[in-house]
Amino acid sequence: MRIFFAAAAGLVLAACGGETVSEKPVDAAPEASAAADATAVSALDALGEEFVKLSLAVGVHDPAFVDAYHGPEAWAEAAKQEARPLADLEADAEALLIKAARANADENSVRSAIFEKQVRAALTRIQMDLGETFPFDEETRLLYDVIAPKYDVAEFHAALAEIDELLPGDAPLHERVDAFRNSLAIPADRLQAVFDAAIAECRKRTLEHYALPEGEDFTLEFVTDKSWSGYNWYQGGFASLIQVNTDFPIIIDRAVDLGCHEGYPGHHTWNVFLERDLLKEKGWIEFSVYPLFSPASVTAEGSANYGIELAFPGAEKIAFERDVLFPLAGLDPADADKLEALNDARAKLSHARNHIARAYLDGQVDREEAIRMLMEFGLSSRERAEQGLSFIETYRGYVLNYNIGRDLVAGYVDRKAAKGMDRWEAFRTLLTTPMAASDIKAAK
Repeated sequence: MRIFFAAAAGLVLAACGGETVSEKPVDAAPEASAAADATAVSALDALGEEFVKLSLAVGVHDPAFVDAYHGPEAWAEAAKQEARPLADLEADAEALLIKAARANADENSVRSAIFEKQVRAALTRIQMDLGETFPFDEETRLLYDVIAPKYDVAEFHAALAEIDELLPGDAPLHERVDAFRNSLAIPADRLQAVFDAAIAECRKRTLEHYALPEGEDFTLEFVTDKSWSGYNWYQGGFASLIQVNTDFPIIIDRAVDLGCHEGYPGHHTWNVFLERDLLKEKGWIEFSVYPLFSPASVTAEGSANYGIELAFPGAEKIAFERDVLFPLAGLDPADADKLEALNDARAKLSHARNHIARAYLDGQVDREEAIRMLMEFGLSSRERAEQGLSFIETYRGYVLNYNIGRDLVAGYVDRKAAKGMDRWEAFRTLLTTPMAASDIKAAK
């Protein structure tokens, strides 16, 4: 489930220099250079603590704001006890932003650049909590460093025509798709076995490339009455709680999708890397908290979605589903190829949700029309479309982190691979290098 001054042309805005750290002047004395580095680092450490405490204080008013926290428990308790007014927190965020901008100008590092953008996003979310409204594009620019492109709806209709040929019939297309997918739902009494097998395979493939800390683990729960299909609640200490929503039938392909996205090499792996490599090893205290409405969410959701195809490249995903998961679920493997073809075509509609969210949140279409559009381009029942709109109403512009984020991550990995870097190593570099969307796009 991420400017700030001048906007640049293209999909993402305001690059802060990619992955490089500015060089010191050649005539600077080594001692002076070292002292300057120490001052900059200590300044960021102090500002990082301010940011964590600010985030926790915002979370008291905005329950969705803090997605994960694994810092000092006393700070969380103090935030709850004090429950400071949002107007005071807005003033704190404005003051912190000034200090963050000064630190970024002094240091010009990946850490200082993303920190400034994180503070900017926190200030924006506080202002939204206070009732200020932003157009969809401005909201996503301020929170996630991203503006979605303007979409040609004809491209969505072309994808629908392709799916219509794949699943011919007289019923409305979304009903045909929904019926076919529901025929491949995992029986309730086999959910645990299927998900256990899927996540185990996702983890095995990830561990072939990454050494994760000893004792890292997760707990899997099936839940109901949520606006999302799956969620990773990172607990700290290299542990996660992964929840899967069973409000609707869970289709067989969702087991690997959620296993990778929420677990390996997705959210769980990313959070483990952040805690181990940035918080514990480098002491960057700001990474003890993950504010959901922040530039970090581009990497979080984009890497989680791209992680599916990284772990199961080419035809490996459908082969594993056909050979292992279909039999476990008691489903006919003969339908696997049609499911794969359908999913390939449906992927061309992934950006439609951005288009619908922008139109709805900017007041260009009403709620009923948004539901109709979600049924048409999301190829789902009215009930699923209503759940999808509930997600948009709750998380707003966050929706673009899934698709634009995935595209940015894929582009980054492709560029690194073209220069000879192993894809898994490129992915790990991305996960452990704090970057906003514009930085990912600009990285060579």
